[in-house]
Amino acid sequence: MITRIFSKSQPINFIIVAVCVSLLFVITNYTQLFSNLNTILVTISKWAITLFLIFLLDFIVSKNNLTQRNSYAILTFGLLFGMFPEAMSHLDLLVSNLFIIFALRRLISLHSKLNIKKKLFDAAFWIALAALFYFWAILFFALVIVALIYHSQNDFKNIIIPFAGIATVFILLLTYNIMVHDVFLRPTNFKRYASLEFTAYNSKAGILKLTVLFTALVWTLIYYFKNIPDKSKKLKPSYFIMAWASIIAVLVAIIASTKNGSEFIFLFVPFSIIMANYIEVISERWFKEVFVALLLIVPIISLLL
Repeated sequence: MITRIFSKSQPINFIIVAVCVSLLFVITNYTQLFSNLNTILVTISKWAITLFLIFLLDFIVSKNNLTQRNSYAILTFGLLFGMFPEAMSHLDLLVSNLFIIFALRRLISLHSKLNIKKKLFDAAFWIALAALFYFWAILFFALVIVALIYHSQNDFKNIIIPFAGIATVFILLLTYNIMVHDVFLRPTNFKRYASLEFTAYNSKAGILKLTVLFTALVWTLIYYFKNIPDKSKKLKPSYFIMAWASIIAVLVAIIASTKNGSEFIFLFVPFSIIMANYIEVISERWFKEVFVALLLIVPIISLLL
């Protein structure tokens, strides 16, 4: 039933996901919505960014033909917020993830072979900007290197341009600090906290969520890589970039200093696209329903544990 509704790309599907995510957001951030004015404004900003992420994912998928004409990607995206609602409570992570998605959009669009230098600069610029809000987002710069390998490894100018994008953000940061704080760099500019402590996951709910998430990720990635050779030569690099993005997102979550579920937000977009591609190739409708229902039921079971 669920997969049948989202088997076609239509506006009502976006509305359904947006409404469900909004209700989940209100439940997760209920106390902040009835606090002081500053807190309320910050909370509304988090809600607006969350909804914009859904729209942006739908736009990127349809614009670049990353899936067939369906809404499985935004469906999975909404379900992931259900599994990890804490991701909607951290403005710095939401903003950083938004900038990473902007960068992914530019890298994916390289398949058009238009404005390659501009797109490489933009991607590096957005990733560097994301790192100002969450330092370990800088690891996604590896995607720029991957894009260079696929699209323009023989052009020396293209290799230099991404580093110019990072340098631009650094210069803007220095300028801002000098004008506002009268210093070059502040300790808070780069919070390089990392941790390999995983005791926060040592609960029935945490183990259940991680087991389902990583089992689904590994399972769908296998089929994702298996089907990439069947894609057009033009789009293959975009599919590989998504696969690499999911791997980097897992690495970011592993080294995150705070482990409460919000650290997986960088995985939401690549995993949603990978999952959508997998659901498309499943011939048995009942298995599609079971797969989607699993992501839907896990958050409910987690609340009862």
